[in-house]
Amino acid sequence: MHLNLTYQQEMVREVARDFMRDKFPKEVRKRLDEGESGHSPEIWQEMAELGWMGLVFPEEYGGAEMGFIELAILLEEMGKVRPVSPFFSTVVLGGLPILDAGSDEQKRAYLPAIAAGEAIWTLALAEESGRYDAAAVAMTATVDGDSYILDGTKLFVPDAHIADYLLCVARTGNGARPEDGITVFIVDTKSDGVRCTPYRTLDNNRLCEVVFSRVRVHAADVLGRAGEGWDLVQALLDKAAVAKCCEMSGGARRVLDMTIEYAKERKQFNRPIGSFQAVQHHCANMLSDVDSSWLISYEAAWRISAGLPHAVEAAMAKAWVSDAYRRVLALGHQVHGGVGLIDEHDLPQYFRSASAAEVAFGDARFHRKQLAQRLGY
Repeated sequence: MHLNLTYQQEMVREVARDFMRDKFPKEVRKRLDEGESGHSPEIWQEMAELGWMGLVFPEEYGGAEMGFIELAILLEEMGKVRPVSPFFSTVVLGGLPILDAGSDEQKRAYLPAIAAGEAIWTLALAEESGRYDAAAVAMTATVDGDSYILDGTKLFVPDAHIADYLLCVARTGNGARPEDGITVFIVDTKSDGVRCTPYRTLDNNRLCEVVFSRVRVHAADVLGRAGEGWDLVQALLDKAAVAKCCEMSGGARRVLDMTIEYAKERKQFNRPIGSFQAVQHHCANMLSDVDSSWLISYEAAWRISAGLPHAVEAAMAKAWVSDAYRRVLALGHQVHGGVGLIDEHDLPQYFRSASAAEVAFGDARFHRKQLAQRLGY
């Protein structure tokens, strides 16, 4: 693992940093937060023109053929600003599983549209329990000729209200283990029987309830092998957890930068508050958490890029970063004092984003349990 970025990776970082700063100022984020869809199609197309949606896809599908490290860099820069877009849902939750497990026909049919910004995707996995394990999947898919009939409800589906397609995880059978009999389907959101209800979340994004009422899906739209889909889902969850950690580490870095700037400017007793030892120690502890979050996230991202086993590293990263980001924010609030609690300040938004990201794809407790299981306990 090389800690220095290549010239190409530095270019990805610089372009992403400039774009996020210019296209997502506070007033734009506020306008999109208050809008019905929470999404700007115009900015989405500009992101597509930069090649971001196809960043990790092969050239034959219209992509840039880069790796997960470049995706991690992009997500880190996004996390510093908290963009309002379905990028994560489309590329990480939709595109990567198709790239990893899709048939040649499925890749040719769907990846070029994702890379061009012409299709929005998401993942429908969680149900009533909100858990990310196989035992929580209760939605059924029954065989009917050359098709499957999907019945059930999915909760907490990101960006489903603007998605063109979603990957739906359902149970086509039962076996000795909860993981047996799970299948992943590609579902057109315009299909008869699909009903979506969006809800505004704590961090002003949109999660949806998606109800499937006898939705017919052709057998050709099964991703991977029928009844053997849990390995695909688990691989997706590991990558999604690492991707979310990269976003969170970017947000934590921005909170640290804001806090240092404030500590240098804010004066008490005729001196900057950053000159007081207690504030200095707060900033030092924040830096330790920010840098350790970055390192543990990028180690996992590097292993994914290199095609190495990464399940342990993914669980380690999500458990650590979820807690570390919360610690960074707690200290940042202490340094800022009351000014960091008003809505006009950026700090409350980062707190809300961290709270939402903490539970996405499993919180720290869930991943510590996952880590213990992967260590053989």
